Amino acid sequence: MTLLALFALFVVLLLLGVPIAIALALASVGLLAATTDFTLYMISQRMFSALDSSALVAIPGFVIAGAIMAHGGISSRLVTALRAWVGHLPGGLAIVTVASCTIFAAMSGSSPATAAAVGGTLIPAMVANGYDKRYAMGVVAASGTLGILSPPSITFVLIGITANESIGRLFIAGVLPGLFMAGVLAAVAIVIARMKGYRSDTRTGTRERWRATRQALPGLLLPVIVLGTIYGGIATPTEAAILSVFYALAIALFVYRELTWRTLREIMRDAAGVTSMIFLIIPAAMTFAMYLTSEQVPQRIAQWVVDQQLGVAGFWIVAMAMFFIMGTFLDAVAIVLITIPILVPIVRALDINMVHFAVATVVNMELAMITPPVGLNLFVVSGVSHAPLGDAVRGVAPFLVAMIVGLIVIVLFPALSLTLTSSIR
Repeated sequence: MTLLALFALFVVLLLLGVPIAIALALASVGLLAATTDFTLYMISQRMFSALDSSALVAIPGFVIAGAIMAHGGISSRLVTALRAWVGHLPGGLAIVTVASCTIFAAMSGSSPATAAAVGGTLIPAMVANGYDKRYAMGVVAASGTLGILSPPSITFVLIGITANESIGRLFIAGVLPGLFMAGVLAAVAIVIARMKGYRSDTRTGTRERWRATRQALPGLLLPVIVLGTIYGGIATPTEAAILSVFYALAIALFVYRELTWRTLREIMRDAAGVTSMIFLIIPAAMTFAMYLTSEQVPQRIAQWVVDQQLGVAGFWIVAMAMFFIMGTFLDAVAIVLITIPILVPIVRALDINMVHFAVATVVNMELAMITPPVGLNLFVVSGVSHAPLGDAVRGVAPFLVAMIVGLIVIVLFPALSLTLTSSIR
């Protein structure tokens, strides 16, 4: 009954407009203090200990680097280069959008940042070329979700810390699924573009293509440097995150020269807001986990799975359905921090590979980014295109269906997630 009271109090606070982190903390602390032997001193100590991890420093690092790339001229030159190479193909601008989001995702690790950076440039371009605005918003919103799947992914950092799994292995595990999902989105975008007869860009000459590529090259080297230092044993993910900040700053200030001190202040302010949100949810989720542990909820759920004889297939169906439902009203950070501590013992008991499960979880979190009413990417594309949220929802619908099919494929074929991880510890 107390567990039901916890969820009921949490939901009531959410409906009253209380931020997720505060609602989760208030509900958890209230019941912990009222129904267990934990004192407020012990609870506060556990909340602060949840933040005592050097790996968490990677989060503000990747957030800041992504914001710098979005405002420092890196994303615009990336779009220009891709448009020069494939913009003339049928549905070319849609292909450019998916490819831009795929590459920018490997720089920023954030879905909203990816959607904002690419959408601000390509939604107006697609509309100007005769594309339906809803379609353009849908392509950007769906493709932007790749930001939490392609390395370096902030969501993978949180899963790695929570599940005590190698962040490096999680990063590399997201590469092939990220490319697969990008291919799925590109295929759907091309089919719709051809059905509706959207026109393409004029073909760009070879000289202009290589000039655009040379201009984009300094930015394109960022994911190579970050991932190369991690897998080469030169830097940890945390150190690589800080390195990405300094590299992005150097490119934006001294190569492209588009970053001003005023813009930098805005970047740091926005990054502080995103980071603060995450760092508030982490200790709140820790108190939630404390309550679940004190009530032996993970053990009870594991025993229920055994008693129901769900097996591996049944557990996958239940877990993925749960993630999808939660994604309609919670963001990815909250879902991961609330559910992963509960599910890890069950995953290991069923002998499911934790890396494979983590990849499938993140793909499901991608769906949360474009599922109303709390799909962050829907709000982002609605904002950058100055269009109603309903248009974004309708535009993203066919891509959402395609991504659900892609999720099923990733669950059924573990090799897609694990092939590249064999040499990573």
